[in-house]
Amino acid sequence: MSSKESIEARKNSHIDVVLTNQVTGENITNGFDRFRFTHQALPEINFSDIHLDTVFLEKTVKTPFLISSMTGGTERAWKINRHLAEAAEVRGWTMGVGSSRIAIEQPDRAYSFKVREVAPSIPLIANLGAVQLNKGYRVNECRRIVESLETDALVLHLNSLQEVIQTNGDTEFKGLFKKIEQLCRELEVPLGVKEVGWGVNGQLAKSLFDIGVAFVDVAGAGGTSWTQVEKIRSQDPIKRKAAEIFTEWGIPTAECLIEAKRANVKGPLIASGGMLNGLDAAKALGLGAQLVGFGRRLLAGADESTEAVLSAFETIEMELKMVMFAVGHQNVESLRKTPHLKQIVRI
Repeated sequence: MSSKESIEARKNSHIDVVLTNQVTGENITNGFDRFRFTHQALPEINFSDIHLDTVFLEKTVKTPFLISSMTGGTERAWKINRHLAEAAEVRGWTMGVGSSRIAIEQPDRAYSFKVREVAPSIPLIANLGAVQLNKGYRVNECRRIVESLETDALVLHLNSLQEVIQTNGDTEFKGLFKKIEQLCRELEVPLGVKEVGWGVNGQLAKSLFDIGVAFVDVAGAGGTSWTQVEKIRSQDPIKRKAAEIFTEWGIPTAECLIEAKRANVKGPLIASGGMLNGLDAAKALGLGAQLVGFGRRLLAGADESTEAVLSAFETIEMELKMVMFAVGHQNVESLRKTPHLKQIVRI
């Protein structure tokens, strides 16, 4: 089997495993079930006056929503990305594309990440594993990814546990903090950092902003667990067994946001990780998120058609607007300062 075939098989396998298996964490949620809005029976606003526009990376966008980085590198992934991008352009969602190293190492696969043609106005974010900075990637390679995909920013993903379980995974994470700091100084577009489903704690988020990172996607626990995805794919019985103890691992997304607030984090946070609907999104925004990212929630529709993605987008947007109406917030900025979101005390 050639390397190209193996990469295509791996990318398509990831899609199939996520769509058809139980790959979310067990006995752990995104944390938003511990919060509840106080209903305002007299909201003193008109539903028709509610709007969702916000600012991200100095661009005004129509919604506070992000398509989380998911896939690329295959014909199927190209169709998924195109469906997502076409819908994002219509509805005004920001979009992250999947891990883009393959676009550099196998240029014939770069087309599967290129969506600017169908999404000319929305913010696009390229994606690279942070560990690649320890594998020879420097600012020039990062520039090539950004320029090739015509994106507005680059995000480095942190996926240490996934790399341990993944066959031939890259686990050399030592010294990355300094390399991220250097890349912040050298790269001309905003550089973000994201987890992949186990969460960024408040102190790390603060430290990343202190070195010049432009945004942090906390990507907390409660959604897809990549140790479980790789466990299903792995042929190594030891790794499969070891992965089982991580079903409850990670920092719930809501807790990541609370920790960031306690750490006095000032930079823009993206809340992703187990986001299911507009109510989750409203709670995340109420806890200070700049954008809310959806991933697996959108994947089945994106595998089908642009119309299916549009339906999912419109549903999520309607849910958010209904929550805002029920608590009396006409815009997203007001929702971020809401006094009506309370943590439930369980006895």
